[in-house]
Amino acid sequence: MFLVNYSSSSSEEEEEKEGPGGEGSRGQAEEGAAGGVEVKSQHLPVPESVMGMFKELEEELDDSVKHDGRIRSFPHQRGNWATLVYLEYYPEEEFIELIDVLLTYLQTFGLPMVRLREFHISLSQTVVLRYHWINIFVESLKEKLSSFDRFYCVSDKVKIYINQEKTRTFLGLEVSAGNNYLEEMVTEVDKCMKEFDLKAYHKKPSYHISVAWCLGDVTTELEKHNQELQAIVDRFENKSRVLRMFADQVRCKIGNKIFFFPMR
Repeated sequence: MFLVNYSSSSSEEEEEKEGPGGEGSRGQAEEGAAGGVEVKSQHLPVPESVMGMFKELEEELDDSVKHDGRIRSFPHQRGNWATLVYLEYYPEEEFIELIDVLLTYLQTFGLPMVRLREFHISLSQTVVLRYHWINIFVESLKEKLSSFDRFYCVSDKVKIYINQEKTRTFLGLEVSAGNNYLEEMVTEVDKCMKEFDLKAYHKKPSYHISVAWCLGDVTTELEKHNQELQAIVDRFENKSRVLRMFADQVRCKIGNKIFFFPMR
């Protein structure tokens, strides 16, 4: 990985110094043209190496049709990369079966939800990172997370969540054991965020694994079935094994690149 110093991507011309009469280059060009000499500004071609420097981290432009109607929390802007720090959860087949049972129950009440394809516990909010910060940000995270040991946590408490924009509702499994380890990790991640003037994590976080989602705010409707959903989880035959997560590395997703930080 390397750092590249680059100028603004907008095609702005440098302002030229004013002449003795107070006129800039534009006035001089017009005078020259009137005298039979035409003065034209020239733009040097941009090297291909510069044009392609962002391709490896390129993100798709906003198109809700391509994302099941989902809308970005912030607009896409070239040179800005959505960044998230998290713990990956590797589900067993029984975990998927449990989620499908929960979703089948909700469908009988006209509450269809979409099962997520990947599962994790967030250790940060999604923030916007500038391209030229990436190397330094990753190195800072690596240093702050290097002393953590591997551990287990358990996510077995049904809870309903909604994003800040209230455009998506989530069915989640909140952590009931292992919160102390997660809080220590978030403290270190927040220190890294502060170095780059980025948002810290929530003041009163609810560590959880989101398992399904739907568009809109349906928190009131889902919370009516919270006890029944919890009863399904509690009765699940392999609950103690399936809902236990082994944390052995922290991940950081920046754009479409993922950086790994193994624990001891």
